[in-house]
Amino acid sequence: MIEKNTNDLSDIDFSKLSSFIYSNYGIKLPITKKTMLQSRLLPRLKANGMNSYSDYCQFVLSKKCGEAEITNMIDLVSTNKTDFYREAAHFDFMKDEVLPEYLAENSNKPLTVWSSASSSGEEAYTIAMVISEFMEGKGKFDYSILGTDISSRILEKATAGIYTMDRVDVIPLAQKKKYLLRGKDTENPMVRILPELRAKTKFHRLNLMDNSYNVPKEFDIIFCRNVLIYFDRETQEKVINKLCLHLKKGGYLFLGHSESISGYDVPVVQIKPTMFQKI
Repeated sequence: MIEKNTNDLSDIDFSKLSSFIYSNYGIKLPITKKTMLQSRLLPRLKANGMNSYSDYCQFVLSKKCGEAEITNMIDLVSTNKTDFYREAAHFDFMKDEVLPEYLAENSNKPLTVWSSASSSGEEAYTIAMVISEFMEGKGKFDYSILGTDISSRILEKATAGIYTMDRVDVIPLAQKKKYLLRGKDTENPMVRILPELRAKTKFHRLNLMDNSYNVPKEFDIIFCRNVLIYFDRETQEKVINKLCLHLKKGGYLFLGHSESISGYDVPVVQIKPTMFQKI
């Protein structure tokens, strides 16, 4: 019989931590994720000089724990999976429908786009590439992109805009040549997003579970892809309604391919699968 290590994360402490994380950040952690949570939190035990998960659990749930440690914990727990040109139908719709519509309005206002679960920045920079490509031969207009995420650590990567070669494989060759700068390290080749695109793209931390969002109002386009799947239905509906407070009438909302808001009381209509317009 194998004895259980007394330093392992107990079911009771896992329940306390998972409840706290879900209540405050909307991230669901079923008991099957206990081993994952244990391994991801181990560096935080060491950083705080603690020998047991019980001590760490007691600390982070106490008034002694500051916001910095909570942020560190959530950085380790949150899932950050994204790719350039992920779910390409959304970008095709932007190029073929949304951007021509914006140009036809001849508005003096900059086009504003919000990547609300931006992770390490691939989505936001893809949006910038799509807009830049569209503007070639069609006249330039001003635009800005905001990327937000719950993880401070991953937002640092997004702001830097530096990626390994395998991360950018999916980008078409013509766009690679125009929008990526290759590093000088031949042993560990990296690329960086062109400064002109980085200048149009800003990032800051935001928790979609907050009661209100500290972002500008009246975005033309909002992307909220592959994050609702971590929330229950009630939370999903609340998040969509809060997002829509920052979406202009007639503006577009894009969700992930496996996400549905069918039956929700939200101020959008579906125009294509996972594509919605505010009414």
